Amino acid sequence: MSDTNEDLRGILLEQVERLLTDRSSPNLLRATERGEWPAALWAEVEALGLPLALVPEAMGGVGLGWADAVAVWQVLGRHAAPLPLAESMAAAALLAAAGITPPAGLIALALPGEATAWGRQAGHVAAVQGGEVTLHAAADLTWQPGRSLIGREPADQAMLGEPLARGRVPAGWGADAGLLAGALLQAAKIAGALEAALDMTVDYAKTRKQFGRPIGGFQAVQQQLAVCAAEVAACGVAAAQAGRAADRRGLAGAEFRDRLGQGGGGRGSRDRCRHHPPGACRHRLHR
Repeated sequence: MSDTNEDLRGILLEQVERLLTDRSSPNLLRATERGEWPAALWAEVEALGLPLALVPEAMGGVGLGWADAVAVWQVLGRHAAPLPLAESMAAAALLAAAGITPPAGLIALALPGEATAWGRQAGHVAAVQGGEVTLHAAADLTWQPGRSLIGREPADQAMLGEPLARGRVPAGWGADAGLLAGALLQAAKIAGALEAALDMTVDYAKTRKQFGRPIGGFQAVQQQLAVCAAEVAACGVAAAQAGRAADRRGLAGAEFRDRLGQGGGGRGSRDRCRHHPPGACRHRLHR
């Protein structure tokens, strides 16, 4: 990565962190789960140029790489950001790789057999089937009610028609480019969510008292927190390495799949970081 991109990445991360710290809240999360589109938050995200961050500058984007995107997506996961920014970034990257200039605005990512989060709110939809990418106007599609596999936000199944444009991603992206990009963005968001869960757990261990002292002072709790911290760190490193591998050899590369698969420690981290104080999980990590 060049020094220029490194500086730009740092600026973007700082801006995203500040924006989500100021704007993301339990009330906003609950509103999106009721189907209310966070229009104001999306407008601010779009003003930062984030939806086109992975698009080459020649196509009107910022020209960042997958490793940069992973860092942004971890911030989204850490704040449980209630908007499909990661999916829109990946959709724009896939369109650009297929030789299609991504349009401005929200681009929903449609993968085979999966409902599309916030599809009805999108201006356009990028559908990925094998190595082919097609661009559709969302208003021209027929939508059927669906359900997100992971989140609680509205998600619908798109009945695709004749596209506005079509293309194929390079061989290095692979026939499963859409699924692999989706796996990477979910891994990054999960890594960020685990970081937030660990922070909340440590804070709780410092304030929750038992037998007259904070439970964080007990050796057994300290051991569990140490194991949790190690596994959370491993998940973050695996996601970051997968992003760098994708930049070096493409999403279809064996190195990318190997690095992404190393993030499997998240289940143990989630179990060890579990705690049940009233309302403790309704702040940043609402989901």
